[in-house]
Amino acid sequence: MSRIDYSVWDHIEVSDDEDDTHPNIDTPSLFRWRHQARVERMEDFQKKGEEFNKSLIDCRRKLAETQKKLQQLSVASSDDAKAELNKVQAEEKKLKKEERDLAKKLEEHRREEKKMPWNVDTLSRDGFSKSVVNVKPEAGVETEEDKEQKHKTFVEKYEKQIKHFGMLRRWDDSQKYLSDNPYLVCEETANYLVIMCIDLEVEEKHALMEQVAHQTIVMQFILELAKSLKVDPRGCFRQFFAKIKTADQPYQDAFNDELESFKERVRGRAKIRIEKAMKELEEEERQKRLGPGGLDPVEVYETLPPEMQKCFDEKDIQMLQDVISKMDPTEAKHHMKRCIDSGLWVSNAKGEEDGKDEEPTYEEVKQEQEETKDD
Repeated sequence: MSRIDYSVWDHIEVSDDEDDTHPNIDTPSLFRWRHQARVERMEDFQKKGEEFNKSLIDCRRKLAETQKKLQQLSVASSDDAKAELNKVQAEEKKLKKEERDLAKKLEEHRREEKKMPWNVDTLSRDGFSKSVVNVKPEAGVETEEDKEQKHKTFVEKYEKQIKHFGMLRRWDDSQKYLSDNPYLVCEETANYLVIMCIDLEVEEKHALMEQVAHQTIVMQFILELAKSLKVDPRGCFRQFFAKIKTADQPYQDAFNDELESFKERVRGRAKIRIEKAMKELEEEERQKRLGPGGLDPVEVYETLPPEMQKCFDEKDIQMLQDVISKMDPTEAKHHMKRCIDSGLWVSNAKGEEDGKDEEPTYEEVKQEQEETKDD
């Protein structure tokens, strides 16, 4: 019975020594750089092996073609054929030597690959892949509806605490409050603070918005730190405060730049919301103004000839009748119909007494004008 070879475990590039770094060094960044460098070395090594294999296949193809050509020339007896035969034989010899060299290099590359230390990328590499049926969906995947409901439930429960955190100013106060209320260190808090900032900017409470914006970026930095360290945010917020209170200038500048950028985005979103609200209000007022025919009296008034506008400004019916008598009948009828549909012109008192439901027409205006003249 063959023994199991455990020697592959003797050299693994996963060391606890990586935890020992200088306090001034950004440990997550250092780990990312190390990992990136290792991945690049692995990719270069893999590419080199693929090139060896490709060259060997190409060499063997050329050798097969040369040997086939050599068989064809061996039956010829002319002087030219003999000269070509010598040339092909020399080519065959050269290709055989090249094949041996490439095969040797490829074998050495494979032996070197087996000796390479394992690391976090190769320890979890799949041994094989296959299709699997009847697989249950992942239980941890959240839909948009789930996220929305989770956010709503969280805010309903902790809205008061979130607002209190948003009003804090000192680093120590923020750290202590999160220590007392660690459940606030989450995406839901950050999302609520963003909405809170926009609401304050819409209400023109600019100074208060800037204060809450500061706390929003604090929460965002904590969440980003947790992602880089791959830990629960509640377990690393103290590291953020320890770092920001003793931060060097580049880190402080990065925080301030992100804060200013966020405040600009909040102002932009608030402006869009205000413009949208104004448009909705204008449309609501316009709907209220619409006449019986569905036209806006303001829009209709602006399209009337100046002399007709003056009649409505002065509320002078006789003046309106005189203006209509001087206009082209088709044009006058068009304007009067629009005035009726928009409510600028309504039924006269006589029509109301007779119980008429219809709006007055152009002909009725003309008739009223003629009756006035006869009187």
